Amino acid sequence: MTLERRQQDKDILIFIDNTLKESNLFLQHNLNNLQIQDYVYSPDEAIEELGLDSELINQLVEDYVSQILKSKVLFLKHLNELQYSVDNSKELDYTPLRELAHKNLGVAKNLRIEDGIKILDELMKKDDLAYLILCVEGLAACAVRLRPKCAYQTIKLIDLKSSL
Repeated sequence: MTLERRQQDKDILIFIDNTLKESNLFLQHNLNNLQIQDYVYSPDEAIEELGLDSELINQLVEDYVSQILKSKVLFLKHLNELQYSVDNSKELDYTPLRELAHKNLGVAKNLRIEDGIKILDELMKKDDLAYLILCVEGLAACAVRLRPKCAYQTIKLIDLKSSL
């Protein structure tokens, strides 16, 4: 194993350790009402009910993690637009936010990802912008907890694309 590869593996382990600690604290302090801080995903129900093998379910879960982390930017953009409307006494249009939540909710339901379902359901129903921002951050934290290595790679890719 090359020195560069060992350093990358070390960086991934540090990211995973720090992110898991931070996400658990975040969920406990900000979204405790949803009771998801101790949630651990099991693909068994999705495998059984969808009739797919575990390898395919695991790939779909990784796709979900990537999608959630990429969607975070759009969720926050929609929330910023809503805040702009509030600040300028304009009519609020939650439609783009709700449509994005609905799209991700369908995937979470199919894969039986319960913490994602609870948070996305909040994004579909609630109107408190500060709370919705916490939900978006919590959703990203849950995605990282679900597949930390995939999350690390997705975040690095997002960072790389945004720096171009």
